[in-house]
Amino acid sequence: MAEAKKDQPIIIKRIKKSSGGHGGAWKIAYADFVTALMAFFLLMWLLGSTTKATLQGIANWFKNPERVSLMGGPGTGSSNSILTGGGSNLNKTVGHVQHGQSQQRIPSAQSPGTEAEEIDRQNLQRLKQELEAQIRSNPALSIFRKQLLINISPEGLRIQVVDSAKRPMFPNGSVELEPYARKIFEAIAPTLNTLPNRISITGHTDALRYLNDGRGYSNFNLSAGRANSVRQILVQHGLAEAKVLRVMGMGSAVLFDRQNPDSPLNRRVTIVVLSNAAAQRIIQNQQAVMNVSSAAAANASLTDSAATQSPTPNP
Repeated sequence: MAEAKKDQPIIIKRIKKSSGGHGGAWKIAYADFVTALMAFFLLMWLLGSTTKATLQGIANWFKNPERVSLMGGPGTGSSNSILTGGGSNLNKTVGHVQHGQSQQRIPSAQSPGTEAEEIDRQNLQRLKQELEAQIRSNPALSIFRKQLLINISPEGLRIQVVDSAKRPMFPNGSVELEPYARKIFEAIAPTLNTLPNRISITGHTDALRYLNDGRGYSNFNLSAGRANSVRQILVQHGLAEAKVLRVMGMGSAVLFDRQNPDSPLNRRVTIVVLSNAAAQRIIQNQQAVMNVSSAAAANASLTDSAATQSPTPNP
């Protein structure tokens, strides 16, 4: 019995003490947390110290980043960039000129790129977004979505309502809008009236001509009548008449589809919400024409008067 106890193995239990739980893994997790926290506070500080215009410019970039590569402009702080805002002065809300040109703000009411023109451009861009949202949300407009072409042009915001073979805006040879086409202009009239900008309305036709070969009632008369019909609908449903600067008919002089002169796409009405600069150019050009005409008429009157006067004989 004593020998059996001697052969029994002796088990010794030793407890290993550690200086801390999980070793040093917690330090890595804590460092990641502190880094993320610092980045968060840095982001909050940047958002708090950035102007509203710069934030809008950043938002515009994320909405349509390819425009920067296509149209130029290195970033939100450039005066020639399509993105708004920027500059080193956080109190300013419009773009500054680039470093290397001048550190001063471009004065207002002078050369292109002024503050007034930048605000005007932003207003037109905002109106474009509102119209696009209205088209998407309004069932009466969404069915004509493919016939409504909206884009920013050198003159301003251009809205083209093109014809369709299945849904023409006007009956053949008529200036009376179809009921479903009237709804388009009735719906957008209040939206167009939200800006003080002047409006230009132009009618276009396809290349099909009247049998009189233009010597009587022609495509020019037809396109001008259709443009005026659209003007009447817009004014009746919310557009201030004083904002309409120009209503004209171009006939088939400017085709939308040049490869197919008889295409329904060429039958269209173009509404341009003019930029302030474009509206001013139109007014100045018309005033210059009137001044030249008045001067020519005055000279002709003086010439006729001198020619009709008989010489007075000497006493």
